[in-house]
Amino acid sequence: MKRLYLSLMGCLSVCLSAIAQYQPDILGDGYQCRTLQLANDYEGEVVTTLVRKPPLPETDRALLYVHGYNDYFFQKELGDSLNAHGYNFYALDLRKYGRSLRPHQDAFFCKDLSEYFADLDTALTIIRQEGNREIFLMGHSTGGLITSYYLYHRKGLPGVQGLILNSPFLDWNAGEGWMENYAFPLVSLIGYCFPTWTVQEAGQQFSPYAASLLRSHRGEWEFNEEWKRPYGHPIRAGWVHAIHSAQQTLQEGAGLTCPILLLSSDHSVMEEQAWDDRYLAGDLVLDVNDIQQYGRRLGDRV
Repeated sequence: MKRLYLSLMGCLSVCLSAIAQYQPDILGDGYQCRTLQLANDYEGEVVTTLVRKPPLPETDRALLYVHGYNDYFFQKELGDSLNAHGYNFYALDLRKYGRSLRPHQDAFFCKDLSEYFADLDTALTIIRQEGNREIFLMGHSTGGLITSYYLYHRKGLPGVQGLILNSPFLDWNAGEGWMENYAFPLVSLIGYCFPTWTVQEAGQQFSPYAASLLRSHRGEWEFNEEWKRPYGHPIRAGWVHAIHSAQQTLQEGAGLTCPILLLSSDHSVMEEQAWDDRYLAGDLVLDVNDIQQYGRRLGDRV
């Protein structure tokens, strides 16, 4: 009996310790977050942040959401909806994004998308430890590229039942001309050798894209403008290399075996400086034809 008691107390201690690692999140409404320490990288200390709604009783299905570039998780309506449909909801703020961004880091920077694999491995391990057996991944934009690339390298990963892609960044929006065929490959090569070289500075004007999102302008959302920057952030050649390399790999065909739900707008809109209401009804960032073309190559169950 004493041994059983000590065993139960040990289990309770572990459970309480795990619960204590979650803190109330900035989103409120019951959302919680947990900062996870990862191995240091070339810029120093690295963390990733797992956000969740408290688990539902008698549910072992969960969805993990991964945001895009210049982004973080703030769309609590998404989590509320998944919860209402019987799924435990989690989201990641990847290293150097949002809740995970540290003062010594260059926001959003990476040299290779495989850097995010540790973030995803850690989050999925915790989600499984919390009793979830059926897990879906959902990625938006760059998050869609990252999750697809991750599953390509983690084929046969147990417990991942499906992939949901919301406007995944599977190709540059540059048409079929000089930019697509020569400029991006050249910058990618430079980025391999000189990763911190600045390709593009942050914008000087509030972009129509940002205006289409923010409630204070033309959109429906409110978010932290230090974490999701309306003027953007300097783009480094190393980041271009990381994106281009992953895109090239997946465009050849990823061979993913899980079901994939591919989502996009039905048309793209060319962004100009003057406001146009068309910006509220089409994709301002990516070419939807690229999304559909390369998205269908990810597996045979798209």
